Amino acid sequence: MKHFVKLVAPLSPIPLRKAVSLLPPRCALALSRGLGTISRDGEMGELVAYIDSLKNYEKSGVPKGAGTDTDDGFDLGRMSRLLDRLGNPQSKFKAVHIAGTKGKGSTAAFLSNILRAEGYRVGLYTSPHIQTIRERISVGKMGEPVSASTLNNFFHGVKGILDESIKLEDGSLSHFEVFTAIAFSLFAHEGVEIAVIEAGLGGARDATNIICSSGLLASVITTIGEEHLEALGGSLESVAVAKSGIIKHNCPVVLGGPFYPHIEHILCQKASSMCSPVFFASGAGNRSSINGITNINGRPYQSCDILLQSIQLLDVKLAMLGHHQLQNAATAACAVLCLRSSGWKVSDESIRAGLEQTHLLGRSQFLTHHEASQLGFSGATILVDGAHTKDSAKALVNTIKMAFPASPLVLVVAMATDKDHFGFAKEFFSGTRLEAVFLTEVDISGGRARTTSSVSLRDCWVQASKELGTNILHDGMPEYQELSANLFGDSLPMEDRTILASGYSLADSMSIANGIILGRYTSKDPGVIVVTGSLHAVSSVLQSMNP
Repeated sequence: MKHFVKLVAPLSPIPLRKAVSLLPPRCALALSRGLGTISRDGEMGELVAYIDSLKNYEKSGVPKGAGTDTDDGFDLGRMSRLLDRLGNPQSKFKAVHIAGTKGKGSTAAFLSNILRAEGYRVGLYTSPHIQTIRERISVGKMGEPVSASTLNNFFHGVKGILDESIKLEDGSLSHFEVFTAIAFSLFAHEGVEIAVIEAGLGGARDATNIICSSGLLASVITTIGEEHLEALGGSLESVAVAKSGIIKHNCPVVLGGPFYPHIEHILCQKASSMCSPVFFASGAGNRSSINGITNINGRPYQSCDILLQSIQLLDVKLAMLGHHQLQNAATAACAVLCLRSSGWKVSDESIRAGLEQTHLLGRSQFLTHHEASQLGFSGATILVDGAHTKDSAKALVNTIKMAFPASPLVLVVAMATDKDHFGFAKEFFSGTRLEAVFLTEVDISGGRARTTSSVSLRDCWVQASKELGTNILHDGMPEYQELSANLFGDSLPMEDRTILASGYSLADSMSIANGIILGRYTSKDPGVIVVTGSLHAVSSVLQSMNP
């Protein structure tokens, strides 16, 4: 059968009442309340307002060169002065610092869970968050986000110092700097033994890079890729240099990889200059492999073997799917080797338990049947994944092919302005049984400044389809008009809708204006609906599931 790509010009805005009436009940409720405005931080209104009043580069975009170790780079001096006023909390715990283009959040989660399984009191600091800013900080042995009451009370305890610091720094302290300082101070206050800290941007000039060598147990660099290029110097080599800035004198370095040879050379050269031993997660003699996919309590898991020097783990069941997540797990296990070499006790049993217990919102996250039914979709499998680069798209495509090799695929995509939209599209066109793509819009970090219009996304997907020779069915063709009437009639019951129509409904629950449809249409197979392109797109879906 001949396949067509179906392309619709920007949809006319739908009246809110009509749009809500067409959606599944849970999605309609979320939409009527206003997606993107749902807050899970109501108890911390003053803290959230305080943080949001500061300069937020996640929302506005990072200036050119800001992540480089140059005159254009962020000023670590003001971060140093802020922490000094707070009593230098970063000196009161040991830390593992993790940087990388992709995989650093997953690696941090794996490692922190391993350490918790061993019984350590662990602090974890990551970014960005999906539903609540509390997700960025976890303290203790359970791994849950810090409670609203704990964070709120602590904020009020240090607010006076923050106020003074902001005034002394002429208002230049940023959202990320202040919240990082709060996290470090909370770790010290709670008596954390070891903190796992994810860098925000780059490494050299990131606010988290205030940790000195005496407090650093290991630096971890997961991957090097072409993201935030302008902020990190404009080339893959400059990205590597920026991220190598977390390497400290005489502190072990873990390299995840695999890396291009010249990039690995840059990282190893920096380690050598700092007299820092290097551990290679992808080195000779190390082996990590996926044995297959199993289903446990309605969720897919991948059975993996991880063999790294003295760590020999067979049939580890990872809820985080894909070869990239296996590599992240192996990188976390390799970091354990560093800790063991420094005298920290971590058993193989704790490594296994920590890896198997790790789940992350918006990363290879399959919704359960119950969760999907909350959205009004009882047939399709729904996967939410914050992939937003060409490399992460490729990893997601490989995961889908591995877990659902014969299933049709529908995408719901929203992206920020500074991403490679064309490269992202090509990975899905060339690697999956793609039935449809719904291009939509969500606020990025609560603002519109970094949101790519669905029209611009559409143009990139059209360009990708032409380059790959995919036929286009657009709204000016009679075939489309007939297909549209059959798919989106008001009276069509949800259970009789195709996967294409189901994907449209899910996309529409995220944004009702100017949606774009692009895709193949061949089947009523329940298939797989994937929400991707941005963690903020993922957040919209998860919020509509749990208003």
